This record gives sequence, C-alpha cells and structure tokens, in this order.
Amino acid sequence: MSLSTNQYIKPLTTVRNSKGNLEIGGCDLVSLADKYGTPLYVIDEKTLRNICHDYKKAFENYPKIRMMYASKALCTSAVAKILDQEGFGFDTVSAGEIYTVYKSGVDMSKVLFNGNNKSYDELSLALELGVGRFSVDNFLELALLNQIASSQNKVADILLRITPGIECHTHEYIQTGHLDSKFGFDLTQIDDAIELILNEYKNLKLHGLHAHIGSQIFETGIYPDEIEILAKEISRIDRKYNLQLNEINIGGGLGVKYTEEDIPPSTFEIGKLIVDKLHDVIEKYNIPEPVVFLEPGRSIISTSGVTLYTVGSSKQVPHGTKYVAIDGGMADNPRPSMYQAKYSAEVANHKECDELKMVTIAGRFCESGDILIRNIELPQLDEGDILCVYNTGAYNYSMASNYNRVQKPAMVLVSDSESDIIINRESLDDIVAHDIIPDRLKL
Repeated sequence: MSLSTNQYIKPLTTVRNSKGNLEIGGCDLVSLADKYGTPLYVIDEKTLRNICHDYKKAFENYPKIRMMYASKALCTSAVAKILDQEGFGFDTVSAGEIYTVYKSGVDMSKVLFNGNNKSYDELSLALELGVGRFSVDNFLELALLNQIASSQNKVADILLRITPGIECHTHEYIQTGHLDSKFGFDLTQIDDAIELILNEYKNLKLHGLHAHIGSQIFETGIYPDEIEILAKEISRIDRKYNLQLNEINIGGGLGVKYTEEDIPPSTFEIGKLIVDKLHDVIEKYNIPEPVVFLEPGRSIISTSGVTLYTVGSSKQVPHGTKYVAIDGGMADNPRPSMYQAKYSAEVANHKECDELKMVTIAGRFCESGDILIRNIELPQLDEGDILCVYNTGAYNYSMASNYNRVQKPAMVLVSDSESDIIINRESLDDIVAHDIIPDRLKL
C-alpha cells in the first residue's frame, strides 16, 4: 500500500535548490524569510491539496462518506477556501471558526458545530447562519438549543455526541473517547437524551450519533472498535424507539510523522479498515447504510506547514547542553511545552560545514520551559541562520498567543514559485488595540 501525505515529515515540494537553500512550493525559504520576516508560518498548497486527494481516494468505495475538516487544527480564510474547493465540509468548535468559514463563502449546510460548552450567542449565530449539524454534547445544550431554535422558528438538525469508552494511547490531554472525559453523553445517558428529544424538544431533529476517540492516533484497530459501538447503539435505538438514525460521525485524529520515529498509518490503510468495518456492521446489525462523517484535522494540514525562525544567541553550558536561541518559541508553537511534542528541523540556508553538532533549540520567551527541540543534530548554527521546523501546520498558529506581548507571526501560502500573505504579521499597535485606560487614571 502506497504512502499517503501524512506519512511524510516534509512538504512534498521540499528540495535544496542550486544555491543550497531549502525550497518549498518553488519558493526559496531564505528569500521568504527576508521578504516577510520571521518567525514565519509557511503553508504549501500542493501538499495540502494532495492529502485531500488521498482521503477522497481512500474512501472512494464508500460513497456516503462526508469529509469534515477539523477547523481547530488551523482555521484561516484561505485554508477554508482551499478545503471548500476540495469538497470538504467543516467541523467547527467556536463562533470564530463558524464565522471564518462563513466569510470564506462556504455552504453552511456543510458545517457541523461541535464542543462541550457552547454559549447562547454561539448557538444563536450558528442557527442564524444555517449550520447544517449540531453535535450536542450534554443535557444543558439540548435544552438551550431547543429554546433558541424555537425562538427562531427553526428546527436544529443534531447528532448526539457520546463517549464510547475507548482509550487510545496518545497524550492524556488529547484523549477524548474514554469514559472519564469532559466530552459527550455517557452510554447510560443516551436513552434519557432521546426521550427528551422525542417527547419535549420539538425543535430538535436527531439524525445520528457522534464519537471522537482522540488525536495523533497510530493504532489502526481503534476505529473499527468505535464503529462497532456506534452501529450497535443505532440498532438498539431503532429496536427500542422505532427511530432509524442514518448518520454516524467517527471523528478524526489520524496521526502524522513529526520525527523519523513516528510511524502513522496511511489514509489508505485507515480507509480500508473503516470501509470494511462499515460493511461488516451494516450486515451484522441489519442497519441501513449510514452517512459517515469523518473529521480529519491534523493529518490534513500539519505536513503542509513549516515555520521559519532566525537564529540569535547561543549558550554552551560547561560540560553540558549547547543552547541555540531563535526569535520565536512557545507563543507561536506551544505544543512542546504542553504535550512534550517533538519536531524535526533543518537549516534553511546553505551551510558549508557538514559536521553535525548536538544542540537544543530554545525559544525567546521568558520561561525556562520554552524549549522547541531538545537534542537535535544540526550543522554549526550562527546568528542570522534560518531554521526550518517541519510539520507545524496543525495546532501552531491556532494555539498561538501574545505571551510577553510578542506579536503573532505572519503566514504565507506558497505554490508554483509564488507566495501570498494569508495572515498579516501583527503590529505593536495590534497588541495594544484593545487596551483601554479608564478616564479616572488619566487625571
């Protein structure tokens, strides 16, 4: 079975050009750093579109699949436009994500609103904009959504999000399907929720069940286990309530290759497992062929993204670590500090020296834990060198902050030797734009 895009560390267009510099999307990375400054997020359009094609090919034998990009991985107007062109819908978790895809021209019937504590204003906005599905997480949301839908004289189309009791071996912070989780209805609560929908909440229409089992998943058997639970529940609900649900959402979570040690399954392998299991449970539980929502996020956007940094100071601890500092760190990529995430990197500019030295890449923020990469072998790093960190498309910009009141980086999209700004670099005026000094302090 051939490799899929999520199994590469680098964007597919990565090469060393005649100058010896790294090039992505036909654009010299050193030139990009000179033109746009650093830190700089770079998204390779070809790699992004290629993984979309991988997913569609992987599930071509199940025509009722619905691809829903998990927007939390990276939600920008340009990225939304590309995913929409590739036929994807959108799994959103906030008013900001909903509004971003709406302003990008997306058909809102292809959007799902997910999350464990949606506000009144968010649910109202989602209904007003015509979001196609609400993944309802709890009893409070059932009541609130029904109330809002009634006030707007609408019926909200919903899925019930459940916790299937499956625990995947990822970092505990990105496990979502095990029983002790903040997300979803416990299996023992499903009947109570259904009875409320059938008997009291007349402005809600239940279409199916939703489960999500985690993120950065490498275990192939976990998806069939999830499908088994969902199909069994759908069959049981039909028998008990004469209610034929025709949609299941199995979430996303497929892992990517951050380092050489990572061996994620391909989209093609996962696709075959999922499709085979669907055919199996349809026959086993005698249920109609359901519409299946799949919510890849990280595996869609991560590999297409890199981040460029400029090297600054360095420090050699006597008989210890060599620290090399860059002009970014935990505010533009908090994952190493939060999850102990590991990354791969290369020097983007040409270096004559072939000898590799063990160094630790430190961030510029005022925290001892601001370490981007520990113990990586790189050529001699000098002030002004450009460091390219791979696989930063997912959960870098989307989790970025203004810690130390540092401006968030710009983002560019590269394709066919052209680069386009898709997020402007923040200015110092942007940093203070929402600050207010009360009049009484001005006296």
